[in-house]
Amino acid sequence: MKVYQREDDTAMPETTNQTVVITGATAGVGRATAFAFARRGWRVGLVARGQEGLEGTAEEVRLAGGTPHILKADVTDPARVEEVADEAERVFGPIDVWVNAAMANMFSPFEEMTPEEFRRVTEVTYLGTVHGTLAALKRMRARDHGTIVQVGSVASYRAIPLQSAYSGAKFAARGFTDALRCELLHDRSRVRLSMVQLPSINTPLYDWARSRLSHLPRPFPPVFQPEVAAHAVVRAAMEGPREIWVGRQAVQAIIGAFLAPATLDRMLARRGWSDQISHDVGGPDRSDNLFEPTFGAAPHGRFTGEAESQAIEVVPEMPNPLRPVAEASLLGFGLAAMTFGGIVRRLTGA
Repeated sequence: MKVYQREDDTAMPETTNQTVVITGATAGVGRATAFAFARRGWRVGLVARGQEGLEGTAEEVRLAGGTPHILKADVTDPARVEEVADEAERVFGPIDVWVNAAMANMFSPFEEMTPEEFRRVTEVTYLGTVHGTLAALKRMRARDHGTIVQVGSVASYRAIPLQSAYSGAKFAARGFTDALRCELLHDRSRVRLSMVQLPSINTPLYDWARSRLSHLPRPFPPVFQPEVAAHAVVRAAMEGPREIWVGRQAVQAIIGAFLAPATLDRMLARRGWSDQISHDVGGPDRSDNLFEPTFGAAPHGRFTGEAESQAIEVVPEMPNPLRPVAEASLLGFGLAAMTFGGIVRRLTGA
């Protein structure tokens, strides 16, 4: 397991004249990631629905030293995502990195959501990731080169009440990514697939997301600035680890999901409502961006006063010398479980 401090860039050499395409590029993590790549001199393809937000991000990329190109698209449309990939390569040349950061969310008890709302969150957050991955992989496979980075969440491992559609979509994105990674390994492909699991981030999401709550939603504390997430995404692009877990609390939540899921269930049943409802007025009647883009965009939300700008980055990989031991132990455990199960069935007559 590797643990990096936020400012540790020793394994991230400077790179220029490379191309990255980023979905969800007008706000929050996507916009901060575009800026982070621009600072390194990259050509940055910007994918999102809103023209005004895209123009704002493009200007930031230019000022940071990158070369932007606007690629207006809704990631739920696979044909349009394919066109975006074609256009990016016509303008910039081969895509080196593709970042799937587009997402949608809704804060609501499950029973108060409509099927259309649930479907929309799923299509943007999960199928948008699938569509982007497919378009990128089609081009990277032919060259046997490239890195696809999925922007995940603690919710990929530990589902969150009042965010059932988003949690389900993030679980699905992780499952899809794991399956595809196995296929790439089977084919001995050099295309890399990495997922970054994020903690709560200070993005405009909490002002724009559709909500059934009495007040504006807020992120679970502690909250981190989008630049923390962007730093981890750049690391994933440069190094291609299987996953990066960002923030100590995220690491604790992911490990806790394996070791004590029922305890987390009870904790979230107690705190999952109060910790996600702010004191700021804004009920279900306000406008949101679920089906239509909001006007303008911004990298940060309204929690800058409490948001942290440093976080550890954990790469949960076992050192090479220990992998054969771990694999043998896992195989032995599996065989023992199968044998025990057979004995139980014979004794019980099941």
